Amino acid sequence: MAEIVSIGVSRPVPRAEQLEEPLEQPGEGWLASAQQGNEAAFARLYHDTQPRLLRYAAGLVGRDAEEVTAEAWLQIARDLRGFSGDLDAFRGWACRIVRNRAFDALRAQARRPVTLTGLADLLDRPDRHDTATQACDRIDTAAAIALIATLPRDQAEAVLLRAVVGLDAATAGSVLGKRAGAVRVAAHRGLKTLARSLAAPDERTSADA
Repeated sequence: MAEIVSIGVSRPVPRAEQLEEPLEQPGEGWLASAQQGNEAAFARLYHDTQPRLLRYAAGLVGRDAEEVTAEAWLQIARDLRGFSGDLDAFRGWACRIVRNRAFDALRAQARRPVTLTGLADLLDRPDRHDTATQACDRIDTAAAIALIATLPRDQAEAVLLRAVVGLDAATAGSVLGKRAGAVRVAAHRGLKTLARSLAAPDERTSADA
């Protein structure tokens, strides 16, 4: 997947194991260095951000997630120098690009209907935690994304951006064009629905007993 994206549309992003130095925790220095054309910094930014974007895209377009994120990274690489903001703002900006690409893909699917398969082979959730992740602790990532995707669109996106990507409510709101409070409400409603779905098997077992 990493080879698809190019830095400055000229060289592929190296894999994590190809970097001369091991990946450290994400920091603002990555972003500034990447904007100045530092390829190692861009690679670190990519390897930190791509899994988050891939899971977000998977919740929107299913099996087309890799294609959507690859197209998004081409735009990110092209426009990165003009971006202004911190690392959280960058993640929000990247999510907006992925969202636009995902909607383009959905419109294309509507013109050429296809049967989508289940979501599979997704990576683990990022280490950065939010209280919203508690509702997903009992199921694996692929199942969590598939379950989240069954929610109403506004709730699904709010949960994906908050619990999976790790954005705060304000940044998630900027992606969705909503106020932070509206995102919190949508995420809360979605998580309550997920909690009920997860509790249902236990409740049925108790009832049978």
